[in-house]
Amino acid sequence: MAKAKIVKKKVTFELQSPTAKAVLLAGDFTDWDKEPLALKKRKDGTWLKQLSLPCGMYEYRFIVDGQWVTDPKATVHHANPYGTENSVVMVEAEPPAA
Repeated sequence: MAKAKIVKKKVTFELQSPTAKAVLLAGDFTDWDKEPLALKKRKDGTWLKQLSLPCGMYEYRFIVDGQWVTDPKATVHHANPYGTENSVVMVEAEPPAA
C-alpha cells in the first residue's frame, strides 16, 4: 500500500520591527520555545521567515528581543493560557488542477 504524500505549502511570516536586534518565530510547529526559528532582517526593517508547512491550522507568536509579540497582521487569534493571544495561520491545499 502506497503512503499518502503529505502536501506542503510555503508560508511567509513577516514582522516590521526596524529597531529589533533579534526576532524568532515560535509556534505549535516549532514546539513553541523549545525550537524557535530565527527570522532574517531586511534593509527596510522587515523580518522574514519562509516555511513549508502541511495543510492545517497553526498557532504562533514572534519573540522580539526576548518579548513575546502577537503578529499585528494576523486576522485570527486564539486565547492562550498566559492571558494573551496566539496568532493563527491557515495553510490550505491548492485546488486540484482542471
